[in-house]
Amino acid sequence: MTIVAAADGSALGNPGPAGWAWYVDDNTWAAGGWPHGTNNQGELMAVIDLLDSTAHLDDDLRILCDSQYVINAVTKWMPGWKRKGWRKADGKPVLNRELLERLDRATTGRRYTFEWVKGHAGHELNEAADVRARAVATAYQNGSPIPIGPGWPGRGSEGRPAVEPAPEPSGEPVTAVSAPPASTATTAPQLDLFGDDDIVAPTDDHQLVETLERELLNPTVRADSSRVAAILHSEFEEIGSSGRLWSRDAIVNELAGQQPERIDFEVLGSELVAPDAILLTARTSDSRGSALRSSLWLRVDGRWRLRFHQGTPES
Repeated sequence: MTIVAAADGSALGNPGPAGWAWYVDDNTWAAGGWPHGTNNQGELMAVIDLLDSTAHLDDDLRILCDSQYVINAVTKWMPGWKRKGWRKADGKPVLNRELLERLDRATTGRRYTFEWVKGHAGHELNEAADVRARAVATAYQNGSPIPIGPGWPGRGSEGRPAVEPAPEPSGEPVTAVSAPPASTATTAPQLDLFGDDDIVAPTDDHQLVETLERELLNPTVRADSSRVAAILHSEFEEIGSSGRLWSRDAIVNELAGQQPERIDFEVLGSELVAPDAILLTARTSDSRGSALRSSLWLRVDGRWRLRFHQGTPES
């Protein structure tokens, strides 16, 4: 079976409020973005997220893309960039390196092809992806809820790779491409904890869950709606300290409008309560005081996601 999906990016002002999206059908799409980014960054992230969201499937992937920059980066330029230490032929650093390295990892082990389609020319899937990417950029511009989409069926937004707030704006030149070659690989994809170089790879499930919980409390992560959505289970619920019940989408949009602060984190316990369920208890502290956390993590398709959380302030 071959999955056919369109991926697109959008930036208002370029750089400016930016969005990305991939689209298969009305029940199968995802989107995200940043308060400040470029169109090229959105194009890259759309493909990264599509690859990661389908990493659990053994299907070929046909990516419809109107960005010749992305297609050329994968099919032409990347091997040379890597040999030169991520530098171009003129010796200058490759722009958008963080996202390109994530794209390189996401394509490893995948069977995929790129097909260039002309943007804004009435192509049904491309138009659907473009509308959703632009909607995210517009939401960041207006301060409205971010439409992140349902994700892959049965997985919500699980598996989305995360990005730091968009890297420095760039204007990577675009070289025309006529018939981009297919790219294939056969090795299995490896777990990528959001591509953070400063995180030591966990050695067991308990350490992995602890690492993910720390990620969720990281100010950089909390400021990025797509990254928060990547950690949360599609049916995530939280009971806040006030007793309010929060859904996944409500939490994602609430955090998108906040200025995150540093949160100190201390693990108190980690218990395997079922073969694919870990209960993590911890203490956090910030400017509001300290609180006890109970977090239930579930493993779905080999990936741990936060299913339920409750915080109780300490007196």
